Amino acid sequence: MEIAAGQFKAQCLQLMDLVYDTHQSLVITKRGRPVAQLVAYAHEKPRPVFGRLSGILGQAGDLIRPVTPDLGDQRN
Repeated sequence: MEIAAGQFKAQCLQLMDLVYDTHQSLVITKRGRPVAQLVAYAHEKPRPVFGRLSGILGQAGDLIRPVTPDLGDQRN
């Protein structure tokens, strides 16, 4: 779709709704020359909170047992 800049100015809000609803781009012209393009914003689905770190974090050992320092061969 193409529209002259003056007509776009007069109907801007309605045209923005139309582009959002139909996902068609709108070329805005000035004296017959294309100067801008209005496109629908591509929404990114929000990622769920739970499971977001899946595959990034791992479990090392028993998570319930108290942590004791490893003294190794430090005998007095």
